[in-house]
Amino acid sequence: MEINTGANDKAEVRIELVFNDGEYAPSLPLSAKMKERGAQTWFYGRSAGEQDILIIGLGARERFGMEVLREAAGNAGRAIQDLGRETAEVNPACLQDLFGAEAWPEEAVSAWTEGWELGTYTFHKYKTSAQKQPVKRVRLSPESREEELPAAEIGRMRAAATSLARDLCNEAASDLNPSAFVERIRQVFAGRNVKLAVYQGEELKQRQMNGLLAVGAGSKHPPAMVEISYEGDPDAEHLALVGKGITFDMGGMNLKDARDLSDARFDMGGAAAVIGAMDLLTRLEAKARITAIIPIADNVPDGGAFLPSDVVRYPNGLTVQVVNTDAEGRLILADGILHALRCGARHIIDVATLTGAVGHALGLKVAGVWGDDEYTAQLMRIGERNGDRIWRLPLVDEDEELLSSPYADLANLASNPYGGANMAALFLRRFVGGKARWCHIDMANTVQVPSSRGYKVTGATGYGVRLLADFVIERIAAAEDEGGSRHEA
Repeated sequence: MEINTGANDKAEVRIELVFNDGEYAPSLPLSAKMKERGAQTWFYGRSAGEQDILIIGLGARERFGMEVLREAAGNAGRAIQDLGRETAEVNPACLQDLFGAEAWPEEAVSAWTEGWELGTYTFHKYKTSAQKQPVKRVRLSPESREEELPAAEIGRMRAAATSLARDLCNEAASDLNPSAFVERIRQVFAGRNVKLAVYQGEELKQRQMNGLLAVGAGSKHPPAMVEISYEGDPDAEHLALVGKGITFDMGGMNLKDARDLSDARFDMGGAAAVIGAMDLLTRLEAKARITAIIPIADNVPDGGAFLPSDVVRYPNGLTVQVVNTDAEGRLILADGILHALRCGARHIIDVATLTGAVGHALGLKVAGVWGDDEYTAQLMRIGERNGDRIWRLPLVDEDEELLSSPYADLANLASNPYGGANMAALFLRRFVGGKARWCHIDMANTVQVPSSRGYKVTGATGYGVRLLADFVIERIAAAEDEGGSRHEA
């Protein structure tokens, strides 16, 4: 899709962006419902060559921001694509009302492009029907402005990285087993300014990655630990991003039971978020130092699978009793966190589709975060701005006793069913051991959506890509500001 400014040729569709107190088409009666946030209303041309008009509701003026604009772009793009139109334009009269100016701010150009690209995303790999053709051109303003092109490109890059994560999550488990996942990662980062290491088999044993070895023991596809090192600035703070990569989670010997377990393929959503964030940051050539660590396995039952009552011994000396094999994510994340510390990272964010309990606590639109005060506050602020919303939940020290085991240092599941997401975070904190500033993100409830709305399309959301990337970008900017202040002083 080409973002276009200044072209004179008439578009097939005119997009009207309408606040609930606005009226841009006086000849067209607009009800209050048509102006609600997310509303889409078509007025079709009466004859060949006459423009169709698409009304996109923005809701309350006082709540307007870039997230509302992203949603509007996603809704508009998908509606026009579904109708089979090739060209569209935003009514120039909207600009003054939206931005108090006759041109789009660069931030808005980026947000519109990002929302449009994500809203028109499709995962069509396994369908035999004809794929809908994308809209070829969208004109944002009548005046030609070359400075808008870089902003549009940033929006495309952000959407592409998020779409990469969506593609990985939506993929069938038969085509994205642990071995295939490793190969996909190699393909994504081929030719990039990164060092990529893959630990498998004997190398996992030598490094005592025993949680990963235990979880992956039931699958014919061997587990792996992938390490992606990026040094856009070798002197920057060393951040590790650890992403859970369970390519299919049947629960192991504690077998899951449901009518449709297809969504078990989404259990590598944390890994997908880390890969997407690294894809974006390396394309942007961010001045950062990041190690991405991705433990990958299947969790399936088999004669060789790990069992409840097994004890996993970690290289930091901790032993863990396996109470339930369906609490496998924390076992492999523990290996990832310990590996991050061995790599020298003193700033760690782990991200995972870890517990159903986080959804019971926060619903399906807001992920959970635990850990460092500054980092959690920063992530919450970023998520509110970019749409990857997140909320802090507590780490209650007294609850650690619920993770006790009669014959190991820890159990992998608490002794009561309450606060399961908090308990998983407490478990992971034991492996950080105060050696790094750390946050844990549980995105089990935000990894997918059941229907299309705004720029989120049925299936995987790509949650976490923009959250993690924007966290890094903000920290780079803060470090540069601090360095500049010291230099001036």
